[in-house]
Amino acid sequence: MSVVAIVPAAGKAERFGSAKLLVPIKGEPLLNWTLWSLLDGGVARVVVVSAPGDDLSPVKLLSDPRVLNVVNDNPSRGMFSSIQTGLSAVAGDPILFLPGDMPFITSGTVTAVITACIRRQRVIVPVHDGRRGHPVAVPGILRKPILMAPAETTLKDVLAVTASEREELHLPDPGIVRDVDRREDL
Repeated sequence: MSVVAIVPAAGKAERFGSAKLLVPIKGEPLLNWTLWSLLDGGVARVVVVSAPGDDLSPVKLLSDPRVLNVVNDNPSRGMFSSIQTGLSAVAGDPILFLPGDMPFITSGTVTAVITACIRRQRVIVPVHDGRRGHPVAVPGILRKPILMAPAETTLKDVLAVTASEREELHLPDPGIVRDVDRREDL
């Protein structure tokens, strides 16, 4: 199977204001940077999960044939419901999870996480300066338990219940712990 990534992007961005994923960084929408890191890092298929009515038309990578945009009909249930919505649209091995508001991750980090997951066949959590971050990678065998879990849970909860072995991957990329919640995060 090929490497897939789920990009939850259905949040309200209340702390930021509106249209967080479209804010320009070096002339490109924030979400494009997140998608580039995944595609350039070796992901074969990316599923962006947006909210009903979201206009992401400025994000030109959504027209890339490797990128699929699906809608979470009820994003108020939380990020895990977006993970499940995206995962129901695609299968792959390994599976990466990267929130849409993390544009500072390098493609080299994505490649390292993928490689570690394939070699070790366990959940890989990147770490920078003692802080866990993203993208998290899981073996494809965990797809079904994630899909079957209650939507009000979290990915962390599901991985704990499945007793999946986790391994931290220490990386020099500060982007793995740098998301954009407020304008000053840019």
